[in-house]
Amino acid sequence: MPQVSVFNQAGSKVSEIALADSIFGIAPSIPAMHLCVVAYLANQRQGTQSTLTRSEVSGGGKKPWRQKGTGRARQGSTRAPQWYHGGIAHGPKPRTYHKDINKKVRRLAMKSALSAKVADEELIVLEDLKLDAIKTKEIVKVIDALETGKKVLIVLPEKDDIIYRSARNIAGVKTTLVGTLNVYDILNCDTVVVLKDAVSKIEEVYA
Repeated sequence: MPQVSVFNQAGSKVSEIALADSIFGIAPSIPAMHLCVVAYLANQRQGTQSTLTRSEVSGGGKKPWRQKGTGRARQGSTRAPQWYHGGIAHGPKPRTYHKDINKKVRRLAMKSALSAKVADEELIVLEDLKLDAIKTKEIVKVIDALETGKKVLIVLPEKDDIIYRSARNIAGVKTTLVGTLNVYDILNCDTVVVLKDAVSKIEEVYA
């Protein structure tokens, strides 16, 4: 079982915690993580882009000149794609970019991402995080005390509006809940800061 130090808000080590081997100590599956990251990014796309075809552009009902005898190429409408103000040929239309991932692959990818962070010593367990008021400076103090990287993901066991609103204005810092934790956010940060209560919840969900 991987052993990880537990720190307090001042950055001091207070104890150690044994993490579940089946979640935080597996050999990371790079293909599974890749699939989940690709699917996550694809699912963020709205797919609302749209261009007008020649039938959707206003005007162009009249034939610009007669078929023969002018010496110019025959034209049927001024809204054909080769004309200025004409329609777009083969342009993008609204579509869905949604990708589905098998549940077993998603679970494997999540365990792989967490195990990779533990192996790289980029996962910090925080004993508790309590703020009396919405203060961005307090979150900055905690992050500085823990000596994290520039991009930090704080994993909370349950919704805490004070912590969320205190951290949301700090560049590179993101807060998330155990229920909304995803592979992309884990891999996209330099350090994952997990509250001690959140560790037990993660082990409960992915056991």
